[in-house]
Amino acid sequence: MGSGYSNNFILGFLILLGSSRLIHGFGTFGFDIHHRYSDPVKGILDIDDDDNHLPQMGSLDYYTAMAHRDRIFHRRRLAGAGAGTVESSLAFIDGNDTIQLPSLGFLHYANVSVGNPSLWFLVALDTGSDLFWIPCDCRSCVKGLVTRSGSRLDFNIYSPNTSSTSQRVPCDSSSCRLRKQCSARPDICPYQVNYLSSNTSSTGILIEDSLHLTAEDSSMKSVDAKIKFGCGMIQTGSFLDGAAPNGLFGLGMENLSVPSTLASSGLTANSFSMCFSSDGAGRINFGDKGSLDQGETPLNLDTPHRTYNISMTQTTVGDNVTDIDFDAIFDTGTSFTYLNDPAYTIISESFDSQTEETRSPSSSDTPFEYCYNISPNQQTIEAPLLNLTMRGGDQFSVIDPLVVVPLEGGGSVFCLGIVKSEDVNIIGQNFMTGYRVVFDREKNILGWKPSNCYDAIESNTLPISPRVSPSGSPAMAVGPEATARNGSPNSSQAQPGSIASGLKMLSYTHLIVVALILTNFFM
Repeated sequence: MGSGYSNNFILGFLILLGSSRLIHGFGTFGFDIHHRYSDPVKGILDIDDDDNHLPQMGSLDYYTAMAHRDRIFHRRRLAGAGAGTVESSLAFIDGNDTIQLPSLGFLHYANVSVGNPSLWFLVALDTGSDLFWIPCDCRSCVKGLVTRSGSRLDFNIYSPNTSSTSQRVPCDSSSCRLRKQCSARPDICPYQVNYLSSNTSSTGILIEDSLHLTAEDSSMKSVDAKIKFGCGMIQTGSFLDGAAPNGLFGLGMENLSVPSTLASSGLTANSFSMCFSSDGAGRINFGDKGSLDQGETPLNLDTPHRTYNISMTQTTVGDNVTDIDFDAIFDTGTSFTYLNDPAYTIISESFDSQTEETRSPSSSDTPFEYCYNISPNQQTIEAPLLNLTMRGGDQFSVIDPLVVVPLEGGGSVFCLGIVKSEDVNIIGQNFMTGYRVVFDREKNILGWKPSNCYDAIESNTLPISPRVSPSGSPAMAVGPEATARNGSPNSSQAQPGSIASGLKMLSYTHLIVVALILTNFFM
């Protein structure tokens, strides 16, 4: 199969739920973000910590699983194929509730509604890719889930023939990258997205249909956004055994992504934000252009495939200030931060030199190299604050760089939440805790502003006493069973409603359609 969507990117995923606000006169729609192991998610899925598919929040298995998932998706590269305003907030028509499912590849999922009559799809949210695809007239795909109790959740399978608003994207469309493959049927544009990791791919044709939204004001007006997406006929690899079994929702920078389409249709500004609270929950808002008092840095766009890539010029760890230039991708779907040398060594060794606790021996069981013992009666953790100076001079103060991990034999260690990278630098979700991060594709800037994402957050944590407190740096906190990013296992949040009844999953047993060879894209 020829090359089409041949750009390199990192897959990232989020889990979400909630409401939004109006920014700069454009409509926005958004939903809250919940961590894959948070108590609200366990409530949605009706699962507990005894579920062997769900590592307990803050456990060694918990952090190891997240880091393992990060590494898998960092190795994935795309190869082969691949204006009026609405003066109110917009939400998905079936509600803004989303869930994060560890049994489905440790990814983040939202319930979206497509077509007429509408069908819901549980799609993985990906900030690192552009194409939105769903299973469609499947020859090889996951058709449903079976819980440990034996109950079954059937997935919807889209078909262009059953949606009255469906249109095939023609071969001569600017969105069609595989024009050489569609000479036999000029009215059809094939696509193929190949993920080199685990032989994972999605293959099918491009379709245009309605993504159903609703105004979040008193009018509750329905808004149908025309979206081009992949009619995924054949899925392989991870899409059959755990990751994104019911589709993938692209949030990247290219024209085909959903945020780009919403902006070009005049439904939102070409910008969106994601917010991560200290309990692992948060929000995403499409159309959010941020605020005048936020920190900002320009995006680096001189790459083959545009990503949310930024440059840093200086690091400050406690008393140590180092001038160093390096680039990194802000990836909200990566659990931890990944840095290569020299940035990794500079930050880690500076942190180590200013930490009084005894360093714990490195272990292959944990992804972190710099960990320190916590004494049984220790009430606080003193740690140097970490600040990153972005290109342009604005400071990004890392509120929560630590991870607290309980040991199997008893006791706990706290670790610097940075993993040594083999290739690209990634600023992960742990460094974004406590911020609303704005991905402004109109001004080509990344913005950030401290935020708790809620009016009030309940979190039972072990406080950190910073030795060095630069002006304006927010306080850091971690807990003995979880970092502040993930909150207390006992913290309570409002439970989402619209998809709770349909997703009582205890374990993952997929039902796969027998894989057939795709001889063409329209049979």
